[in-house]
Amino acid sequence: MSNVRLICASHTPMMEFIHPAPEVEAGARAAFADLAREVEAFDPQLIVMFAPDHFNGFFYDLMPPFCLGVRACGAGDWDYWAEALPVPEALALDLVRHVQNEGVDLAYSYRMQADHGFTQPLALLTRDVTRYPVLPIFINGAAHPLPPVHRALALGASVGRFLAGRSERVLIIGSGGLSHDPPTPQMGHVGPEVEEFLIAGRNPAPEARARRQANVLAKGEALARGEAKGETLPLDAAWDEGLIEDFLAGRLGRFETMRDAEISARGGRGGHEIRAWIAAFAAMRTIGPYAATRHYYHPIDEWIAGMGMVSARGVGETA
Repeated sequence: MSNVRLICASHTPMMEFIHPAPEVEAGARAAFADLAREVEAFDPQLIVMFAPDHFNGFFYDLMPPFCLGVRACGAGDWDYWAEALPVPEALALDLVRHVQNEGVDLAYSYRMQADHGFTQPLALLTRDVTRYPVLPIFINGAAHPLPPVHRALALGASVGRFLAGRSERVLIIGSGGLSHDPPTPQMGHVGPEVEEFLIAGRNPAPEARARRQANVLAKGEALARGEAKGETLPLDAAWDEGLIEDFLAGRLGRFETMRDAEISARGGRGGHEIRAWIAAFAAMRTIGPYAATRHYYHPIDEWIAGMGMVSARGVGETA
């Protein structure tokens, strides 16, 4: 298992727009920089990445629970990457066949748009979105009904069995969470115009994207001032810390019975992105026993995110 590593990390596009207390921001950025140095030293030959979408690349016109980008590009949201991602096409198709043969219905796309849930962590951890070949696997964490949490475990385990027989140095990344409750609209709770966006909002006009992003930024600023109470859930550090401890200890059985109601009540609308961490750790555990390390955690209201970062490597492996 010396050829496989794991990193799971929160993401937030507001890192580049809103600044919390200097020591808080410095701590988060330093943790990402430390992990980036570890990635550079490991020099992966392949990245397998589990991440959500925020109604930038996937919409209700056709919403799969899981989707692998056989060909993919950045969605360009929040001024992140908008060009092609270096996806090894033949390997991607092999992975689709493997996972489907194991009973997990993994969709696939030759025109996948990967939003900041993919591109921001890639930029922070590799310093260049195109530096390493990547297999981008979308997990729906925003559009209800959501895939059951136990299916994210099954997806990750199947991907782990695929990777277990390979010789490349592989970095598994899980991107999302932890607790956060951004102003994400939902079908059945908004007007016709917003519903149409949720169905067919791909490739918005620059003005429309700017208005949407300004709304999210305003919410972050309001939360930092102690406002917007009742509109969004507060960050739940206790829930986040419990999740991190479960991942570190390998207690993945908890997620076999985890229900959406718990995630919504404790983690908020964005907390459902924890499925990406669950899939990533399931893949790692399937490959073999792991030792995990906590690198950072802090609830940052300005970024509307419980910011956490952890890594893992095979038991007995030295740095």
